[in-house]
Amino acid sequence: MGKNVSALCVGLIFGFGLGLSQMVNPEKIIGFFNLSDAWDPSLAFVMIGALAISFIAFRYIPKIKKPLFSNNFEIPEGKIINTKLILEAIIFGVGWGISGFCPGPAISSISYGYFETIIFVGSMIMGALLGKIIINNFWKEKT
Repeated sequence: MGKNVSALCVGLIFGFGLGLSQMVNPEKIIGFFNLSDAWDPSLAFVMIGALAISFIAFRYIPKIKKPLFSNNFEIPEGKIINTKLILEAIIFGVGWGISGFCPGPAISSISYGYFETIIFVGSMIMGALLGKIIINNFWKEKT
């Protein structure tokens, strides 16, 4: 129960931060990628804030013996940078730059009721499912 309440609280804080910083507004994201006349640097400040918090957290977390609501930390073990990872990152970045939506803020943006947001989230889900099918059935790379 504590793990679920903790996850809910973190999600609410994250969603509140996205709304407060207006990162749920695709115009803010597209404005950041528009390096010509109307560049909007606000996304850079949000990222700098996130990096600062992460820097502090990653310095502090290793000193903790175990998490509050689990027996151990779940640390990803994959450390290989391969073609698949690079292609996935490129697809994510291009989609983010074109649409102005990152998955988390897109889901938060559904509350605004914009038709475009609903179309994006549906397309994102379909793309993820299609990608999983393609990777599982056709991708053959040695790791």
